[in-house]
Amino acid sequence: GFEIQAHSIDHQYEGRWAEGCGETGSCELFSCDPNSGPSFNAPRLALRSRGPQEVVFTYDVVWVHSDVKWASRWDVYLQMQWEDDQIHWFSIVNSAAILVFLSGMVALIMLRILRKDLYRYNQMDEEEREEAREETGWKLIAGDVFRAPKHAHLLAVLTGSGVQVLGMVCATIVFAVLGFLSPSNRGSFLAAIIVFFAFMGAPAGYVSAVCSKLFPSADINRLANTYKTAFVFPGAVFSVFFFLNLLMWGDKAAGAVPFGTLLALFFFWTCISVPLVFMGSYLGFRRPAIDFPCRTNAIPRQVPDQIWYMKFWPSVLMGGVLPFGVVFVELFFILASIWQHRYYYLFGFVLLVLCMLVLTAAEISVVMCYFQLCAEDYHWWWRSFFVSGSSALYLFLYGAHYFVTRVHLAKASLISALVFFGYMSILSYAFLVVTGAVGFVSTLLFVRTIYASIKAE
Repeated sequence: GFEIQAHSIDHQYEGRWAEGCGETGSCELFSCDPNSGPSFNAPRLALRSRGPQEVVFTYDVVWVHSDVKWASRWDVYLQMQWEDDQIHWFSIVNSAAILVFLSGMVALIMLRILRKDLYRYNQMDEEEREEAREETGWKLIAGDVFRAPKHAHLLAVLTGSGVQVLGMVCATIVFAVLGFLSPSNRGSFLAAIIVFFAFMGAPAGYVSAVCSKLFPSADINRLANTYKTAFVFPGAVFSVFFFLNLLMWGDKAAGAVPFGTLLALFFFWTCISVPLVFMGSYLGFRRPAIDFPCRTNAIPRQVPDQIWYMKFWPSVLMGGVLPFGVVFVELFFILASIWQHRYYYLFGFVLLVLCMLVLTAAEISVVMCYFQLCAEDYHWWWRSFFVSGSSALYLFLYGAHYFVTRVHLAKASLISALVFFGYMSILSYAFLVVTGAVGFVSTLLFVRTIYASIKAE
């Protein structure tokens, strides 16, 4: 670490001041010895209230040996911010409580309701089974539950992008926890994020291809699906980033990214990430398609009228509250690190919160899907994606609240506001595809499992 000691000294010199002597080290000051530094007994500088006055600024660096090891250099910051640790632990306990509640709900559904229901259903003969089908909701729609949704290709593309972003986040946090990434060097974080995102293109293409093969009736074009996986999410992010950078160029802001760096990012995306997406997509389309346990009827079944809170938007907005509740405390510190230049060093907490977020997003999607199927509504594909993905909306609204309460609005210009909300939109978009992909994949496994337990004719 370092310590700054400020002193006011009336520096004296002979003749005229030589411009540029500071760069060459040739400034001769009577009040400052190059070997020992300034004398603390030198006369102090008194500033005049009127008229011009010459002020000479100098600085000296004194190196002091420290017994603190290099690996422990951040411990002083950990000790200074011990109150933040308590808040982080509160966040963990809050997230764990939400997770335990949802896990209990899933266990109740799987062990008590579904297991008993399936056992009773499978013990019936054919005539009793037909009568039970007329009385039971979710088994009644077995012939429609795997019917392809509208815009099935887009669902596959967003799921692949979610896997790509989730893999990038996991790899970056794991490397930070292991100590390979330092909080003092933010450039290394950005470089790691870009590298991991590019190399996660292969899993994205693979998952997108496997998901597109779930919908043979949708007749999805393989080449178009691969192109969309490679360009839809990264293209939107790069476009917003380029637009914000143009605004900062026009405002002559110091944070503007040079044009050469933008070209390097574009080259890295198109020459590394895109080929890996194509490679993963090729492997995914070569894989056998996932079989569904129930055949789809030729004629779609009519969905009965739903109660208001089981309709699409109310259920989606209710489902996104819990995943956001898991991360909102940790989100405050992340935003403070980005916008208020605070160090963020508790990567172990982030890893725990990420694991809880994934489990919460999976469980809330499963629970809401089960209630939907019991109401004989088989349009669960997109809803499973947006039930957990709607937490991105709350994240964006929290960002707006942070901007109003934490950023000095009197000093904030239109450009700074656009930059803030532009980056928050990128963060929310990434949060949407991650939580949506987790919710969709977990719900798909849940639906396939419960309908595979039914004795089909």
